[in-house]
Amino acid sequence: MTNTEPARQLAGLPTGQPAGPPAGQAKAPLELIAASLRRERHRSGLSLTEVARRAGIAKSTLSQLESGTGNPSLETLWAICVALDAPFSRLLDPPQPHILLIRADEGPTVSAAEADYQATLLAACPPGARRDVYRIQAEPGHARASEPHMPGVVEHVVIGAGRALVGVAGEPTELGPGDYIRYPGDVPHVFEALEPRTQAVLVSEHT
Repeated sequence: MTNTEPARQLAGLPTGQPAGPPAGQAKAPLELIAASLRRERHRSGLSLTEVARRAGIAKSTLSQLESGTGNPSLETLWAICVALDAPFSRLLDPPQPHILLIRADEGPTVSAAEADYQATLLAACPPGARRDVYRIQAEPGHARASEPHMPGVVEHVVIGAGRALVGVAGEPTELGPGDYIRYPGDVPHVFEALEPRTQAVLVSEHT
C-alpha cells in the first residue's frame, strides 16, 4: 500500500490506482489551492521535501502545485492535507463575504481520479462553531419570515428541488436546484417557496 492510499480510504475512494482526473472533469481552482498550500506548509514549518515524503508524492509535483500548475486530484490534495495536519476544506476556503451565493455550476471543485465524483466546497466550519442541519419542505403561498436569531448566527441553504426566494429580508435571492446561499441569521430573513414541493437543506451555524 502506498502512502497516499490511507488518504484515499479516508476520502471514501478506491485505492491502488494512479491519480489524475479523467478528461472532461472540472479543474480545481489552482491559484486558490496554490496559495493555500504555500500558507499551510509555511504554517507547519515543513520543507517541500518533507511534505512530499509524508504525502507519498514527488517533490516536483508538490512544487508545481504550489506554483499553481497541474490539475491535482482529490486523492493527491487529501494526502497533502494529511501530511500538513490541515483540514481539506482549508485549501478551498477563500475570504468570506457577508453574503455568499454559489450557483449549482459554481464553486471550488476537485475531482476524484478513480470515479466520476466531484466535491465542491460550499462552506468551511469556523473553529468552535456548532451547526444544526434541517431538511426544509415548503409550498408557495406564504413566505416564512424569521425574526433575528442570536448574535453571530449564520444560515446556509442549498436548494434540492423547486425554486425559492431566500436570504436577508428586503433583498432575498431566487435560488434553483443546486444553488447555495449563506447569509446572516441575526437579522430578519425569509424563505419563500416559488414552486410546489420545494425542498432544501438549511444549516444554522452558531459561534
